[in-house]
Formats: sequence, C-alpha cells, structure tokens
Amino acid sequence: MPLTLAEKSCTPCRGGIPPLNEEEAAAYHQQAPDWSLLDQARRIERTYRFKNFGEAFGFVERAAALAEAEAHHPDISFGWGYATVSLRTKKIKGLHENDFIMAAKLDRIAGERAS
Repeated sequence: MPLTLAEKSCTPCRGGIPPLNEEEAAAYHQQAPDWSLLDQARRIERTYRFKNFGEAFGFVERAAALAEAEAHHPDISFGWGYATVSLRTKKIKGLHENDFIMAAKLDRIAGERAS
C-alpha cells in the first residue's frame, strides 16, 4: 500500500529540476482538495479558521516547528481567527511533491486541534 502524503517526508530540493506541470499538480491536488491551486499551478494556498487569536498562533507555532523539521518553509500570515499558508518550492519557482506533503501534514496539525 503506498504511503499517504502525510506519511512521507520532504526531500531536499536543490533546484535544477522542473516544477510539476499543471496535470501533475492537479493529480497531487486531489490528495489535498481543501487547498487552492493558484498561479497556473505554481502555488497552493489554504486559509485555516480558528476560534480566536491564541488558537491561530498555536497553529502557526506548530506549523513553524514542522517546517523546520521538514526543511520546507511555507509563507504564513495570521491574525485573529485565521492563518493563511502558501506553499511553493522557491528553488524551482513552482510546485514539487514536497509542497503537497507539507499541505497534508498541515491539514493533520489543524485537525488535531479540532479533536
């Protein structure tokens, strides 16, 4: 049985490889359907909703720890009751499997607070 995206780890991306094309990105997007596929399939983004500022901040703290552990760093903005996460692999100026791995792991983190 193949691993789910959330079970995988990000692999170092040194650049020099092409980003996912729109078809490949769409296939990965099926495994992260709550994310928006943007900029001609060069970026994904999702806004998470929370009850208050503290919950949003707690999610951002967990997301930052995950980003460090995976060595794959999203752009995050947050405020009262929300956190918006944007992912793309900067070295290749587009999407890589790593972006979808992070998306799945971030979804898991967000789901843990709801449990």
